[in-house]
Amino acid sequence: MAEQEHGSLKDKQEKKFATKLIHFGAEIDEHTGASSVPIYQASTFHHHDIFNPPDYDYSRSGNPTRQALEDYITLLEGGVRGFAFASGMAAISTSFLLLSSGDHVIVTEDVYGGTYRLLTTVLNRLGIESTFVDMTDFEAVKAALKSNTKAVFMETPSNPTLKITDIGEIAEWAKSLDLITMLDNTFMTPYHQRPIELGVDIVLHSATKFLGGHSDVLAGLAVVANEDLGRRLKQLQNGLGTVLSAQESWLLIRGMKTLQARMEHSESSARKLADWLDKRSDVVQVYYPGLPNHPRREIHEKQSRGYGAVVSFDVGDGDRAKAVLSRVKLPLVAVSLGAVESILSYPAMMSHAAMPREVRLQRGITDGLVRYSVGLEDVDDLIADLEQALDGKEAI
Repeated sequence: MAEQEHGSLKDKQEKKFATKLIHFGAEIDEHTGASSVPIYQASTFHHHDIFNPPDYDYSRSGNPTRQALEDYITLLEGGVRGFAFASGMAAISTSFLLLSSGDHVIVTEDVYGGTYRLLTTVLNRLGIESTFVDMTDFEAVKAALKSNTKAVFMETPSNPTLKITDIGEIAEWAKSLDLITMLDNTFMTPYHQRPIELGVDIVLHSATKFLGGHSDVLAGLAVVANEDLGRRLKQLQNGLGTVLSAQESWLLIRGMKTLQARMEHSESSARKLADWLDKRSDVVQVYYPGLPNHPRREIHEKQSRGYGAVVSFDVGDGDRAKAVLSRVKLPLVAVSLGAVESILSYPAMMSHAAMPREVRLQRGITDGLVRYSVGLEDVDDLIADLEQALDGKEAI
């Protein structure tokens, strides 16, 4: 990352997170003084001197707007190099292609359904093997090791049951065996959790979610901890062409500037919603790391600065879940999460539809489970709306 006149990278890293969100190195255009990163809507770039190629020659290989975003997420995650992709799954898929045919990866068992689908229907055909384990059980993780294991893929809190993996414990073990560690940090974002500081090699985001924050951009991000992985991932990004466009890069930069303010508001509301749900006798189970009874809460608190804005809860069975989904008035009933508007999802038919029912049930993703991504509405209104949906009556 090039130094800017208004401060070196070292200077920026010493600033508090909220300041870095606004002052990330490209917040002022060095050519015009514009207060917004320019959108370089160009597919190719002129070579003024053919013997000295310019920094940018073709937007698949590099684009100034995308580069500003990639430097931005690198700064926030504390890595050495960042990459922007066309979606979260593009970021995850490209990162998995660091592996080769015959390699094996250990994966969080209740991983996002799209990641499960990739591993079990695409990468398996390419000879990349995966074993899904409960990563709350360190002995089970170690037992999954094979002679051809090359990587460990973590998701914590997991989607949608919010199980907590001890990041440092897994990363230290993996490093001793020269395994690549990857972690999906979508739920926590770099505001709450910075896995590279805990020893992880590659941090991944569906930036469509909390980083973008406005349900108007599809994007994925990856940040690496060392230059060798950066070189290899850059070759894959360029070779596969899984890049984010300039327009969407700009939208994501705009959304990320308010990340801390949005996360603080949504988390405060999520904690209140989870407490309220936990007191209801007609709710079978509430999953939220901020609840006192959430398994391994102390580990989450050791590695994260907050609990996030996603609350999952089991209402008993599929019929009741669908009734609740049909009665709510405020949240979107939709795929995705992490937006200014609250979003209520049904994992069995949405995020984890690709997972066979028997596999879902083994992972605690029941037919009665719903996932609530808490937005920026007044939490009392959200609770009143959910109360009428659970009680089976229309809101007054």
